[in-house]
Amino acid sequence: MIAKPFVKWVGGKGQLIPQLEANLPLSLYDSDFTYIEPFVGGGAMLFFMLQKFDNIRRVVINDINRNLTEAYRNIKDNAGELVCKLKQIEWEYLQIADYEKQRAYYLEKRRCFNDDALLSIDKTAHLIFLNRTCFNGLYRENSKGKFNVPFGRYTNPTICNEELILADSELLNRFDVQIMNGDFKETAKAIDARHLNFFYFDPPYRPLSSTSSFNSYVKDDFNDDSQRDLANFCQKLAHIDNVCWMLSNSDCSSKNPNDTFFENIYDGFDIQRVCASRMVNSKADKRGKLTELLISNYGEEKKTEQVTMAL
Repeated sequence: MIAKPFVKWVGGKGQLIPQLEANLPLSLYDSDFTYIEPFVGGGAMLFFMLQKFDNIRRVVINDINRNLTEAYRNIKDNAGELVCKLKQIEWEYLQIADYEKQRAYYLEKRRCFNDDALLSIDKTAHLIFLNRTCFNGLYRENSKGKFNVPFGRYTNPTICNEELILADSELLNRFDVQIMNGDFKETAKAIDARHLNFFYFDPPYRPLSSTSSFNSYVKDDFNDDSQRDLANFCQKLAHIDNVCWMLSNSDCSSKNPNDTFFENIYDGFDIQRVCASRMVNSKADKRGKLTELLISNYGEEKKTEQVTMAL
């Protein structure tokens, strides 16, 4: 079993991995480095990097969503107990044949997840169950920080994927991944002056229109001021000799040529466009191929320079 995300997460990078890989700095292949991911989300890029590079010397991940970072900690430290909890929930749920009774079971688990003082391991088990059975498999919070996704329609959902959880746990432990929960700027403390540091940023995407907004991973929106704050952080990182970074976001100017928000705040950096599939929209005709931005502080010349320095 190859390790991969244990939850479905809006904006997951699974189908974009080949394009992300093609745009990695070449120096990663020639020297030891620290890998830092300030918006880890579902972790598609994380699990890819950990399986691709055996020369990673330190790994630091962060997310502002405490429920998510606790899930990473439990998979790393308590995988066996988590599997037992999920097997019990799965057995209970699959015994229910009636749709309305399944829905009632789901709503009760959602209430417990939001309102009860659950142990961390139970909170994670509830999170994974809800993720496997909620509408469209997404995570969303309301303004009060409550998970509010309605029940979905799944015939026989896999609630406990034991092999996957154990594979993820093994990988997180092999690299002794450090898990942070807080502001993305705190990850700057993880920079190691002794060797190369590579940041991959996958923040909540800027909406392409007023009706396509989805950045409610937590109760506080990631708005344009937050995007500018992130761009300023990237500007500061770009002045550190042994730091390189790559960032993903929506291609707003493809929707509206006059909306050059990202071109403006990342002026001077390398901006590429890659094709991606959006599968989150509740309307099937709104899903499909779009371009996304891939921004970095290195271009082909910088890559060549880094390889020369590494050699």
